[in-house]
Amino acid sequence: MIRFEHVTKRYPDGTTAVDDLSFEVAEGELVTLVGPSGCGKTTTMKMVNRLIEPTEGRILLDGEDISGIDPVKLRRRIGYVIQQVGLFPHKTVLENTATVPHLLGWKGAKAKDRAAELLDLVGLDPSVYGDRYPEQLSGGQRQRVGVARALAADPPVLLMDEPFGAVDPVVREHLQNEFRKLHQTLRKTVLFVTHDIEEAVRLGDRIAVYGAGRIEQFDPPATVLGAPATPYVADFVGADRGLKRLSVTPIELSDLDQPPVVHVDDPLPARLPDDARWAVVLDADDELRGWISASDAARGSGTVRDRTHRMEAWLPLGAPLRQAFATMLQHDAGWIAVIDEKSAGRFLGVLTPARLHEALRRSTAADAADVDRAEVTLHTVNTPG
Repeated sequence: MIRFEHVTKRYPDGTTAVDDLSFEVAEGELVTLVGPSGCGKTTTMKMVNRLIEPTEGRILLDGEDISGIDPVKLRRRIGYVIQQVGLFPHKTVLENTATVPHLLGWKGAKAKDRAAELLDLVGLDPSVYGDRYPEQLSGGQRQRVGVARALAADPPVLLMDEPFGAVDPVVREHLQNEFRKLHQTLRKTVLFVTHDIEEAVRLGDRIAVYGAGRIEQFDPPATVLGAPATPYVADFVGADRGLKRLSVTPIELSDLDQPPVVHVDDPLPARLPDDARWAVVLDADDELRGWISASDAARGSGTVRDRTHRMEAWLPLGAPLRQAFATMLQHDAGWIAVIDEKSAGRFLGVLTPARLHEALRRSTAADAADVDRAEVTLHTVNTPG
């Protein structure tokens, strides 16, 4: 969808912002450009919509050299979101969102309906927020409006320059998660500029790590974290890159242990399988219902249902290990239950701290050897006793 061919941007004073840049972004891919200030990432992005013109090389959009496209028409085909949002203060939220459709000649009702649809898509009820003005919104809400406005004319390409950088960390993480879900639904081709490696890892299908005007590494997040291409990349992603890798390593079925299981209609008193201290409680369809301790199971009458404790620590298969670790800490849990959301919550197994650590090691080793995680054999060194 976007291809850079030996692109250089050199200014009259001799400064080279981007030097012989060649890379390609596939249709529907979200690529994060990450690096320190002044490394050329924003210049790269602005050359895509011709806010900056390259000195050498060419940029192709869906196979067409953009130098032959009228800049105004080009920009109307590309969504653009910046950190400061840039909403018109004298226009309502609905009017701001409908800006580009109006410029494209859409009729009033069509543009308004599209704006309302997009506001709803980014989590802002148009009946509540549509008639408000930007000053009446929080920073996070203004960013949502900015994203909705960029998507209003259904552009195939979206450029985002530090879009969540001006909001507090809690709101920022929420916006990142919501945007990731939105991208998975819409599958726009996205260039996303950030200086934050954690944001780049959380959002990107691939990451372009910039040095001084050049891309030092262009790979999926797990590869960048697990196998940095250069000492510069290793230094940039940080010594704690193993922890960052938790964000991009999903829980897989092979990571799970199979604990003792009982069912809600089993009679009490009961002895748990293998004389275990606790067991997972399932219903007749093997859906998760909670857990029960051995002491609770061994006393009283009735059924297991009557003694079942609510399960607080659980996640769906495929959730990142970072979320699993956070859930364990939040609930002070020695394990978390893992379910299959695609089959109404069928219980699959439990993830323990030891298996979480093993999954992270296996993922790192798999990327280093360029094989699937299932093909990795881990070797553990036993401490002499």
